[in-house]
Amino acid sequence: MVLSRRTFLSASLLAGGVAIVPAPASYAAPRARLTLPAPTGRFPVGTVDLHLVDHDRANPWAPAPARRELMVSLWYPAAGVARFPRAPHMRPGAAAHFGSASGAGSTLYGVPAGAVDFAATRTSGHVGAPVARHRRPFPVVLYSAGAGDPRTWGTAAVQDLASRGYVVVTVDHTYDASEVQFPDGRVVTGVLNQLFQEAQQPDDFQRLASLIFDTRVADTRFVLDQLVAVNCGSHPGARGLTGALDLSRTGMVGVSAGGLTALRVMDEDPRVKVAVDMGGSIESPIVPDVLQLWPVARHGLARPFMLVGDPGTDHHRTPSWRMLWENSTGWRVDLHLTGASGEDSYKDAVPLVPQIARQLGLPASYVSKIIGSIDPVRATDTQRRLVAAFFDKWLRGRGGHELDGPSPRFPDVTFVGVGAASPHPR
Repeated sequence: MVLSRRTFLSASLLAGGVAIVPAPASYAAPRARLTLPAPTGRFPVGTVDLHLVDHDRANPWAPAPARRELMVSLWYPAAGVARFPRAPHMRPGAAAHFGSASGAGSTLYGVPAGAVDFAATRTSGHVGAPVARHRRPFPVVLYSAGAGDPRTWGTAAVQDLASRGYVVVTVDHTYDASEVQFPDGRVVTGVLNQLFQEAQQPDDFQRLASLIFDTRVADTRFVLDQLVAVNCGSHPGARGLTGALDLSRTGMVGVSAGGLTALRVMDEDPRVKVAVDMGGSIESPIVPDVLQLWPVARHGLARPFMLVGDPGTDHHRTPSWRMLWENSTGWRVDLHLTGASGEDSYKDAVPLVPQIARQLGLPASYVSKIIGSIDPVRATDTQRRLVAAFFDKWLRGRGGHELDGPSPRFPDVTFVGVGAASPHPR
């Protein structure tokens, strides 16, 4: 999709204050309860949350001077999980805000305030379970959510990848995410709504967009630094993961704004070897109808990446993707899921929105307006296998031939193009 002001605002709980689907202000019936699809890999899954503080960097949006602080979750292959509780999808305070009238559940997904008990949903990750010890450490994948989304809104994909033998790290970009709950109980809510309302001039908007993405990239690079401490056993919150991470095999996947974040981090930090962009534009919105590319599109990438769009977004139809494609020398593939309708087709909305519709008696049009015409079960399975195939190919050096073109393994996927690596990369 083209990254317009409206795209940014809707992703940030805005779109002029108009929800995608109209929602009543409150809900009196019993609250809906949701279920995330179970992982499909051979490992059970463990998880830990870490509170990180970057003492060398100020928080650009904090109401009072403060260092930049983040919440991240590590999802990993585990063993002996039976006595360890399953982690909630969202912490109670975060879930309460997400499901409130001002939260993303209502403003983006049209869910009546209080209609869904988001705090009741459980993941398949067992809190603090021991890591599975393998013949070698596990490759690492960072996950970056869309603008305004919490790190939890990709859990169905994240926990599945962990079950396949990856350590997956999800990052909340504080004041960008709709809400972040810290260990002391504080819930810090996003400020993008206010910031974009204040950005009246094109130059103001461009400066804000640049600050948002520069902050996301800096957050991610700081997390990469902290993973070294985790792997060395010097981080008190994750000593059980000592030696479990193979940081020489690190990739990144992101959705929407997280997709651009993934491409930028790979471009700027050699520690990230490969990246997946799911629906993230690399066009910077300044003046309507004037193409302004982020630098990564202008000079391209020399390492492997995968673009996952929708039927209207690919490197033939989307100018910024075309420039990235033509300027890159690394292996690349461009594909989309049949029936997808934008970034929400690649989030937890896919398995959860149909459940919300069934339990609240909402029409089929409510579901299709958000996730498109995709079958949620097949779409979830396809997305999981696609992402795993990409990382297996490039971080494990196995398989991946099904990404070289149309494959019977992926009947719901349209392959737009595959680009071979240049024999003389820049």
